[in-house]
Amino acid sequence: MSFLTRKYPFPKSSHWLRDCMVYCVIVFLILYLLQPFGFSMYRGNKLLVSLLFGAVSFACCGLYGIAVNPLYKRITPWRVWHEALSVSVMVLLIGISNFFVFSFVFHYPITLVICLQFLYWTLIVSIFIAACSLSINYYRHLRNQLETLLNKTTEEQTDITVTIHDTTVRGNDLQLPINDLLYIEAQKNNVLVYYMNDGKVDHCEVHATLSAVLDDLQQYENIFQCHRSFVVNLNNITSAQGNSNGYQLKLGKAPATVPVSRTYVPKLRSFIA
Repeated sequence: MSFLTRKYPFPKSSHWLRDCMVYCVIVFLILYLLQPFGFSMYRGNKLLVSLLFGAVSFACCGLYGIAVNPLYKRITPWRVWHEALSVSVMVLLIGISNFFVFSFVFHYPITLVICLQFLYWTLIVSIFIAACSLSINYYRHLRNQLETLLNKTTEEQTDITVTIHDTTVRGNDLQLPINDLLYIEAQKNNVLVYYMNDGKVDHCEVHATLSAVLDDLQQYENIFQCHRSFVVNLNNITSAQGNSNGYQLKLGKAPATVPVSRTYVPKLRSFIA
């Protein structure tokens, strides 16, 4: 359920008529070349009939685009379940329309039982198509563009300064704006804090444990432990690559990448809008 309520990351295609034509060609080629569902037994002009089914599919996609595009602009944010529902409706519309064309061309009787069976199987197919399409597209985008999906709180934290305490007797605590913090790396009994300083990446070694740092910063939701040795500021993620087994995060202008171990991937996804 959390996946369905996430923000759908893909902008609506501005070339929807071109997309309709692609669907039309796919339907035509499947019927004319593969001739499924007993179409090979048809004795009439198969080319014209295949074009007819393709044209009906094009018209359905066009109507779908006209109806859904205004909703896409009105509903913000457009979420995964919105896209799944719209794809399912489009597949149902194409299937039902082609069913009536099929009945007309092949003189197939239309009964209530046949209609209900057809709707049942078309609904299953539409759910399968929507699930496959959304999963592939979404996780491909998640792999490459994770940073665009995060709910960032940079503006809300503009005036916030955090302190990372040095536990040595004469240690100097590190104070910096939270928006300048990039990530923190544990190294034995110390931590290395990477942050922005006058537009450049700087770092400072502080005698502290990573757990102690997390305790100091626990009130800030954008401070996230992504690995047993790393803590990152989610607001400063600029790119991400990887999959369900782990990610590599790029933060600000820092030259190195920060790993997200497999253990922390599910928690990271909970931060996604």
